Amino acid sequence: MKKIKKINAAIIVIGNEILSGRTQDVNVVNISKWLNSLGVKLEEVRVIPDIEKVIVKTIREVKGKFKYVFTTGGIGPTHDDITSKSIAKAFNVKYCYHPEAYKLLENYYDKGKFNVGRRKMAKTPQNASLIYNPSSTAPGFIIKNVYCLPGVPLILKSMLGGLNNKIIGGNKILSKTLNLRTVESEISIPLEKVQNKFKKLEIGSYPFFKQGKVGVSLVIRSSNSKLIDNCIIDIIKFVKMKKIEIINN
Repeated sequence: MKKIKKINAAIIVIGNEILSGRTQDVNVVNISKWLNSLGVKLEEVRVIPDIEKVIVKTIREVKGKFKYVFTTGGIGPTHDDITSKSIAKAFNVKYCYHPEAYKLLENYYDKGKFNVGRRKMAKTPQNASLIYNPSSTAPGFIIKNVYCLPGVPLILKSMLGGLNNKIIGGNKILSKTLNLRTVESEISIPLEKVQNKFKKLEIGSYPFFKQGKVGVSLVIRSSNSKLIDNCIIDIIKFVKMKKIEIINN
């Protein structure tokens, strides 16, 4: 069998508004789907506050642990947007105006409208490269293996495509889903046996409630489609033995 190349990533969600519940995060979903399409496995997500020492500590912890680190939030024009400055500190480099970012923003705003807050969005860690923003011009940036993106979901999503040629992924992660009319306790033992047999793939079990009835979605993930198919064959065997209904989508 061809050796599976595994490349991992982490997402750091930065923002008091996420922790307080005022804002619902959808960026993790968008980034994780995009990473999956590139063959990059998301292995960790952290949500942290807009506190410099926490951001610095977190970045220093994760940048050596993962191939790619993505941050969201905290790179706007207000006083609590401290991600860029904190990441510069995490890498022990200067926090300064990026010449290209400054020029992009200066040209974007009408004369006299490029104020102090907006100029702040042109600051990055020294020698960072830019992530271009087709929605509102204000760029994100890359320093080493850390990719810093805005917190606004529509803007962030519009910027991901520009990173496709910067991310070197492994084998694309595939998935198939089986929806069963049962409860997890009914299938836990045979499902564990199947998972132990197929150690090189992942089986996720997710209960659901639909149209007044309970069920379980089994999601089988691997970069090897044949392995997924063989796993599903084994699952269907015990499902039929237990006379469990398979729900068609």
